[in-house]
Amino acid sequence: MTDVDAQGRAEPPLAAGEPATLLGFLDFQRATLEWKCEGLDATALRATTAASAMTLGGLLKHLAYVEDHWCSWALHGHVRQPPWDAVDWAADPDWDWRSAAGDSPAELLALWRNSVSRSRSLVAEALSEDDGEGGGLERLGRRVLPNGTAPSLRWILCHLTQEYARHNGHADLLRESLDGATGE
Repeated sequence: MTDVDAQGRAEPPLAAGEPATLLGFLDFQRATLEWKCEGLDATALRATTAASAMTLGGLLKHLAYVEDHWCSWALHGHVRQPPWDAVDWAADPDWDWRSAAGDSPAELLALWRNSVSRSRSLVAEALSEDDGEGGGLERLGRRVLPNGTAPSLRWILCHLTQEYARHNGHADLLRESLDGATGE
């Protein structure tokens, strides 16, 4: 039985295998971001706080990109899909953050949710592969990092969880500055 907290987030399993535990923690962090962005209009998703230009809308778009980058591009070697394929990342490395201001809340949430859904499918596919080269969590990404090494699926899942956890701290501050909503 899955325990659900007061915000509707499924708690990570207390006693499960490594894949289920890693995916449980990642999904909990994903649900936390969604909770922090829940019910906000375009103005709220564009709001900044203090000296930072970071916004909740920017977080949604950035994490949609991060999902696609690691689970589609790096893990499976797929070509970049829209909207990521039309970006000159060398000329505009912050495009995902900056361009979110022009997107509606519905567009941002759909982009993020679609990326998460695609990532879940791609991770499940990688976990089920038996390619004779150490499938499952040991399965290496199809693309290499700048240092010439390929990350394992285990590393990618840990990295995604870390990325969400770090940015959920930002989301906490941004949401509280908007309407005083706090929590975790």
